[in-house]
Amino acid sequence: MKQQANSRCRDIRGAMKASALTSIAAVAVAAALPLAAHHSFSAEFDASKEIRATGSVTRLDWQNPHGWIHLTVTELCERTAVRGPNAVENEWACRAPNAAEKEADWAFELGSPNGLMRQGWSRNSLKSGDVVTVLGSRARDGSSNSNARSVTMADGKRLFAGSSEGATP
Repeated sequence: MKQQANSRCRDIRGAMKASALTSIAAVAVAAALPLAAHHSFSAEFDASKEIRATGSVTRLDWQNPHGWIHLTVTELCERTAVRGPNAVENEWACRAPNAAEKEADWAFELGSPNGLMRQGWSRNSLKSGDVVTVLGSRARDGSSNSNARSVTMADGKRLFAGSSEGATP
């Protein structure tokens, strides 16, 4: 009888250890999933290449992990950012998009929908056809993607875009 009780205790301890190890493994995998899907700002965007684009909204993607504004750009301004305590801002070089750029869908990465809502956004903040000016940083690969820092509406209202850069305009 005593031997049966000892055997039962060993079985219970073994099951508890297996359960604990399984739980720890599940938590580790769950914690790693968001990290695998996310990227750092500097991996995709260049903070020293500022962009200011004015155009009409074609759509607003309200999705995780980042929202996106898609524009048909009519004016594109770029400059090299100078940072630091004695920095003097460079002048903007503005132009109309060239033929290849006019064909491109300009996309500007925003923060997460939750972060945008804390900044005063809603999924109805922008509608197709709204004219806006987006200030942000160009993609490292030279594509028509950028990371938005702020969005200025036609009426002058300015919204912070929840940039992953960490610097606010």
